[in-house]
Amino acid sequence: MAANRLSAGALDHRATFQRPIHNRDEDGQLHQGWADEFTAWANVRYLRGGEAVMAARMQSHTPAILTIRNSAQARQVTSEWRVLVRDRSGVERVFEMREYPRPTEGSAFLEVLAEA
Repeated sequence: MAANRLSAGALDHRATFQRPIHNRDEDGQLHQGWADEFTAWANVRYLRGGEAVMAARMQSHTPAILTIRNSAQARQVTSEWRVLVRDRSGVERVFEMREYPRPTEGSAFLEVLAEA
Protein backbone atom coordinates (compact mmCIF):
# COMPACT_ATOMS: atom_id res chain seq x y z
CA MET A 1 0.00 0.00 0.00
CA ALA A 2 1.51 3.32 -1.03
CA ALA A 3 1.85 5.82 1.78
CA ASN A 4 -0.01 8.54 -0.11
CA ARG A 5 -3.04 6.23 -0.30
CA LEU A 6 -3.20 5.42 3.38
CA SER A 7 -6.62 5.57 4.93
CA ALA A 8 -7.17 6.85 8.45
CA GLY A 9 -7.65 3.23 9.58
CA ALA A 10 -4.15 2.29 8.37
CA LEU A 11 -2.64 4.61 11.00
CA ASP A 12 -3.32 2.01 13.69
CA HIS A 13 -0.30 2.28 16.01
CA ARG A 14 0.16 4.93 18.71
CA ALA A 15 3.67 6.40 18.40
CA THR A 16 5.30 8.59 21.05
CA PHE A 17 8.38 10.34 19.69
CA GLN A 18 11.17 11.04 22.18
CA ARG A 19 14.29 13.18 21.92
CA PRO A 20 17.45 12.51 23.93
CA ILE A 21 18.17 14.68 26.95
CA HIS A 22 21.26 14.79 29.13
CA ASN A 23 21.23 15.36 32.88
CA ARG A 24 23.91 15.45 35.55
CA ASP A 25 23.42 13.61 38.82
CA GLU A 26 24.59 14.79 42.26
CA ASP A 27 28.08 13.43 41.55
CA GLY A 28 28.35 15.29 38.25
CA GLN A 29 27.95 12.16 36.13
CA LEU A 30 26.23 12.73 32.80
CA HIS A 31 23.19 10.50 32.12
CA GLN A 32 21.11 10.25 28.98
CA GLY A 33 17.36 10.09 29.25
CA TRP A 34 14.40 10.61 26.96
CA ALA A 35 11.78 13.36 26.81
CA ASP A 36 8.42 12.86 25.12
CA GLU A 37 7.94 15.42 22.34
CA PHE A 38 4.68 14.41 20.69
CA THR A 39 2.38 11.47 20.05
CA ALA A 40 0.82 10.58 16.70
CA TRP A 41 -0.98 7.75 14.95
CA ALA A 42 1.36 5.76 12.70
CA ASN A 43 1.42 2.96 10.19
CA VAL A 44 4.18 0.39 10.76
CA ARG A 45 5.40 -1.64 7.79
CA TYR A 46 7.90 -4.26 8.91
CA LEU A 47 10.77 -5.02 6.56
CA ARG A 48 12.69 -8.26 6.34
CA GLY A 49 14.78 -8.53 9.50
CA GLY A 50 18.24 -9.96 9.75
CA GLU A 51 20.52 -11.60 12.25
CA ALA A 52 23.97 -10.17 12.85
CA VAL A 53 26.72 -11.78 14.85
CA MET A 54 28.09 -9.15 17.21
CA ALA A 55 30.59 -9.80 20.00
CA ALA A 56 30.06 -13.57 19.67
CA ARG A 57 26.31 -13.37 20.19
CA MET A 58 23.29 -13.15 17.96
CA GLN A 59 21.39 -9.90 17.92
CA SER A 60 17.99 -9.62 16.26
CA HIS A 61 17.09 -6.60 14.13
CA THR A 62 13.55 -5.60 13.20
CA PRO A 63 13.62 -2.77 10.63
CA ALA A 64 10.38 -1.01 9.79
CA ILE A 65 9.08 1.98 7.87
CA LEU A 66 6.98 4.24 10.10
CA THR A 67 4.52 6.51 8.33
CA ILE A 68 2.90 9.46 10.10
CA ARG A 69 1.01 12.55 8.99
CA ASN A 70 3.24 15.44 7.94
CA SER A 71 3.33 18.18 10.60
CA ALA A 72 5.70 20.78 12.02
CA GLN A 73 6.38 18.49 14.99
CA ALA A 74 7.08 15.47 12.80
CA ARG A 75 9.56 17.45 10.67
CA GLN A 76 11.65 18.09 13.83
CA VAL A 77 12.45 14.36 14.27
CA THR A 78 16.13 13.48 13.77
CA SER A 79 18.06 10.23 13.56
CA GLU A 80 19.02 10.69 17.25
CA TRP A 81 15.41 10.29 18.42
CA ARG A 82 13.52 7.14 19.26
CA VAL A 83 9.84 6.23 19.19
CA LEU A 84 7.69 4.06 21.46
CA VAL A 85 5.12 2.29 19.28
CA ARG A 86 2.05 0.65 20.79
CA ASP A 87 -0.32 -1.44 18.66
CA ARG A 88 -4.06 -1.79 19.28
CA SER A 89 -3.50 -4.87 21.45
CA GLY A 90 -1.29 -2.85 23.83
CA VAL A 91 2.07 -4.36 22.82
CA GLU A 92 4.76 -1.68 22.94
CA ARG A 93 8.14 -1.68 21.16
CA VAL A 94 10.99 0.80 21.14
CA PHE A 95 12.34 1.81 17.72
CA GLU A 96 15.55 3.75 17.12
CA MET A 97 15.43 6.22 14.24
CA ARG A 98 17.85 5.34 11.44
CA GLU A 99 17.27 8.42 9.28
CA TYR A 100 15.48 11.74 9.09
CA PRO A 101 11.80 11.60 8.01
CA ARG A 102 11.21 12.07 4.31
CA PRO A 103 7.99 13.23 2.63
CA THR A 104 6.01 10.77 0.57
CA GLU A 105 4.38 11.59 -2.73
CA GLY A 106 2.03 14.48 -2.20
CA SER A 107 3.78 15.37 1.10
CA ALA A 108 0.73 14.48 3.22
CA PHE A 109 2.77 11.88 5.12
CA LEU A 110 6.34 11.39 6.30
CA GLU A 111 8.17 8.07 6.27
CA VAL A 112 11.15 7.18 8.42
CA LEU A 113 13.29 4.03 8.64
CA ALA A 114 13.48 2.75 12.21
CA GLU A 115 14.76 -0.40 13.91
CA ALA A 116 13.46 -2.21 16.98
